[in-house]
Amino acid sequence: MTAHVRDARIGDAAGIARVRIETWRAAYSGLVPQEVLDRLDIERETAHRVERWDEYHADAGSHDLVAVADGEVVGWAFAGRAREVLDGVTGELFAIYAHTERWSRGVGHALLTEVERRLVADGHRRAYLWVLAGNQRAAGFYDTHGWHLDGGEKHEEGLHELRRVKLLRD
Repeated sequence: MTAHVRDARIGDAAGIARVRIETWRAAYSGLVPQEVLDRLDIERETAHRVERWDEYHADAGSHDLVAVADGEVVGWAFAGRAREVLDGVTGELFAIYAHTERWSRGVGHALLTEVERRLVADGHRRAYLWVLAGNQRAAGFYDTHGWHLDGGEKHEEGLHELRRVKLLRD
């Protein structure tokens, strides 16, 4: 069944936590210290998301989206105003994950297409995202969707990330 994308609701918190944590464990194995992956806990993250739901959704310019198939959350994306405005780049994709069972089945594409549509509707001409260095699957996905490396890098908490930028509209 094809997934459909909609705004996330508080009742989706457990599904979002599951998708994010299970995807981190699969996609970042060997790229993130194993002890970091081992500490991830779906129940704890769900409780945290529920507790901070209103705070996370206070900015009307942010978009918390889920992809749902067969009544279950199979993907998640979060985007909005850039945390740092860089050379006129005002939008940011903070996170996007599809459950591993849904990789290469259109879930990520559907989420990214909706994120881009909403960023454009909010007036963002360009947006950026950060991708973990060495994550070739993600790099290929972003390349296919027109997100290109711009030379930006950051090193935080032992992670090396590379910035990608996309012109969303002329």
